[in-house]
Parts: sequence; structure tokens; C-alpha cells
Amino acid sequence: MISAEKNIIITGFMATGKTKTGRLLAERLNRPFIDMDDELVAHFGKPIRDVFTEDGEALFRTAEAALCAQLAERRGCVISTGGGALVNPQNRDVLAQSGTLLCLTATPEEILRRVADTGERPLLNTAKNEQETRIRSLLRERRLAYGAIPHQVDTTGLSAEQVVEQVLETLAGDAEVRHMTRIPVQGPEGSYHICIGEGLLEHAGTLLANRGLRQGPAAIVTNPMIAPEHGESLATSLRNAGYTPTICTVPEGEQHKTLASIASLYDQFLAAGLDRNSPVISLGGGVIGDMAGFAAASYLRGVPFVQIPTSLLAMVDASVGGKTGVDLPQGKNLVGAFKQPQLVMIDTAVMKSLPAAEFRSGLAEVIKHGIIGAPELFRQFEEEGPTNLVHLVAEAVRVKVAVVEEDPFEQGRRATLNLGHTFGHAIELVSNFTVRHGEGVALGMVAATEMAAALEYCDPSLVARVRNVLDRVELPTQLSGYNSEAIIAAMGHDKKRVGKTIRFIIPQAVGDVIIIDNPGWEHVEAALRKILV
Repeated sequence: MISAEKNIIITGFMATGKTKTGRLLAERLNRPFIDMDDELVAHFGKPIRDVFTEDGEALFRTAEAALCAQLAERRGCVISTGGGALVNPQNRDVLAQSGTLLCLTATPEEILRRVADTGERPLLNTAKNEQETRIRSLLRERRLAYGAIPHQVDTTGLSAEQVVEQVLETLAGDAEVRHMTRIPVQGPEGSYHICIGEGLLEHAGTLLANRGLRQGPAAIVTNPMIAPEHGESLATSLRNAGYTPTICTVPEGEQHKTLASIASLYDQFLAAGLDRNSPVISLGGGVIGDMAGFAAASYLRGVPFVQIPTSLLAMVDASVGGKTGVDLPQGKNLVGAFKQPQLVMIDTAVMKSLPAAEFRSGLAEVIKHGIIGAPELFRQFEEEGPTNLVHLVAEAVRVKVAVVEEDPFEQGRRATLNLGHTFGHAIELVSNFTVRHGEGVALGMVAATEMAAALEYCDPSLVARVRNVLDRVELPTQLSGYNSEAIIAAMGHDKKRVGKTIRFIIPQAVGDVIIIDNPGWEHVEAALRKILV
């Protein structure tokens, strides 16, 4: 519930829609609307661009800080700030004490388009062909300030009315849980939220109850390594919200992702007294998520499912989209089902205990999502790096959400999420899974890009860009001790094979990938030779 006493402060970069969103939001909530830019124009008696030109930015920022202090004394208002107002941490803190801060975002390309439509901006007093460079520079300068604001709404491609709906949804739900980003997902069985923040485990019971998951018996599926570290914290939160949780364990490791492990979960569910309304909660990485999801999909013909991923890899990939499954000796995930969760809860604090190699493995999927559909995220890895873990996870998750909403059952576009996976899964299999999934995906992305360049689908410079980013985060770009024949043979068991068709996803550019079938084994082998040493 949105407090009537607290202010709602909307900030963000220029042309992200702060004023229009703020005005519409104030109308919807029947609140006073204050536009800080209008207030400052009245104070100086002239347009802001003239203040910058005639009096200097320093004088403007001093008046802006004084206005923030004044507005913090108001109550129940919707306040739209200028793009640089809350870059100053003192301004940010003083307004945060009066209400909820929310940051609107948009891609640099979208901002440039909007600026062209709305006219001159004081900080873009440069030639038209230099404005995109200036926008990117300013975004880099302000990235930490904007990233410090807990609630974020991406306005790219949305109408003002759609933005207001997202703002209302962000503000209305889970009001007692601060510093959380919520990403709505529309699935084939209804909508659910992906909640991302630091320290969310202690709010797990509240988050489940808020989504109508019935109190009573609940199963926490985890492994003996994760249970001592996070299992009891989760169980305590659930008990405080009226649940009676039982910790159910399966062995650690991909080699245990089998039907036998699923059978052991059924036994534990029965012993815990789970019925058709009892939630099964996955607490672990992708292996645990796959097994818990498949067990939830098949126990009593389906029970509610909640994902709480504990690895970066699972957070940005396996926990989103509803795919579950187990392995057979012939290949990965050959038995499975689609099971949409009713909640995905991502607590970035759990990654503090994640081994460095596992964290890097997860970065492979983040970078993959950058190549598929988040060019700005990929550029951040090339340059200064993402702002923080919540931002990194949220940006990667948004790519997968956009794809799975369009194609929930992998009939078309969703296959593009397998960039690097045809090569990567085969490498994992021949290594008997001593090569981590993320490491296999990293190697697979290099091979896929090498093949794309050889087939003239992409500029050869893209190969160097992909290799450099992976090298920068210490992911492998070369593999020793294996031969191309064994890897190609393993591709014959890939779950994405249709008959004799082998499918590859290759990049044409950052943000643009395509599907190609049967490119020719000579091209596959040539790509493998580029990564095998």
C-alpha cells in the first residue's frame, strides 16, 4: 500500500519521462505535483539553459540543493526532479527521508530519439552528431548515483500510461520490503514477479504470503552445502509468516541431477505432509532449481513452485522461464517439463559466499544476455563495469524476461537464449562436467562468434570484442586436452536437436543474434579449432 503521507520522488536521466510520468501519477493518486525544473525556472526568472549559460552550473546546483531541502518538508506530493538533482548524495538523502525514490531509465538510443523530439537540453549543447557520445558520457558519470536508487523502471518503448502502471505496481506491492527491484513476468499461466534486492531472505515469508501462497506445510529443496548456510534463515522467515517448512535435500552436483534424486524428493514431500496447495521452494543453483521445479511439476500433478536462486548463474538464467528437468546418461536435460514459478526471489547478498569460479561462471550468462539483447550492458563490461550486483542481475534478467514472454515454450525466439550452448553443452558432456556450465557457454560464445565471422554474418571485429570481455572477467576463451571429433559427436545428443538438424545461435552484432540450422560440419569443426589448443 502506498502511504498517503510520504512523497513520491521521481528522478532519472534527461528524457526518461520524469515530468509526464509525475504529472499523470499525481492525477491518478489525487496528489499535488511539483516539477523541480518549473520551480527553478520561476526562481531564476528564466529558462534553465539560460541559467547554465549566463550564471553557470554551480549556481544552479546550489539553488537546486536548497529546493530539495524545502521539498523534503512537504508531505504527500509527487515530485519530479531534474536529471542531475539526485546525483548529489546530500540531495538524495534529504529527499529519501521524506518518501520513496524511484528512478526512470531508458537506453541511450531511446534518450537520443526523445531529445531530438523535445528540443535543446542544457547539458547537450553540442553538435547533433556528438550528442549520443555526450549522453553515454553523462550516463557513465551518473551511473553510481542512479544505481543507488532502489526502485527502477525502464521506460524504453513504453507510453506514459504504461510507465505509470509500472510505477504504481512497483510502489504498491511489498511496501514493507525496502530496496527491492520487482520485474513483472507475464507467463502462460498468469503473471508473477521476479524480486531482486539485497537481504531479501529475511522477507521470504512475507513475499510468499503477499502472493497468496497458502500458509502451512512447505518444502525447501536444497543440498547439504547450502542448507547450513541459508536454509535455516529461510525457514525462520517462513515460520514467522505462518508456514511450517521442511528442508528436503538432494546431493550436490550435476551428476546427481537424475530421476533417482527426483524420486527421493517425492518421498520427502510425502513425509512433510505436502498437499496440492503446498509450495515447493528451490534454494540453490541451477541444478537444484531444475530438480525442484521438475518435482513440483510432477508431484500430485503439480504444486506451487518458488525459485530462490543462490548462484549468479541461476539468478540470471535457470530461475527465469519455467524450464525444469533432469539428465540422462546420453545428455543434459533430456527429461523435463515447463513449470512456471509463482515467485522468483533473488537475494544478491547470498553471493558473498559464492566461490569466485562460480561467480565468474554466472557472468558468462550475463554477458550472453548482453550480446542477445542488452548492448549497453555488454558495453559496460567493455568499459567501466555494471553499477552494482542488483543492477547487473536486473539488466540480465530483463533480457530473458522479454524473450520468454514472447516465446514461453521455446517454439521460436526463445531458442536465441541458447547462444553458445550447442558448443557449450557438448564441451560439458565430453569433460564429464568438469568444465562448468558458464565456462562451457563462454567457450561456446567464442566458437559461435568465430563461426559467424567465418560465414560472414558478423564483422570479424566482433570476435575480438567477445574474447576481450570474457578475458576481462577471467572466463576461458580456449580449451586444452580435447578434440573436435569428440565434441561434435556429443552434439548429436543435444536436446535442441530436431531429427538430424543441429541448431546454432550466432551473433550478427551485439544485440542482434539469429538462428541457423546445419551450417555444415566443416564450419563447426573450423570454429572448434579456434578455441582448442
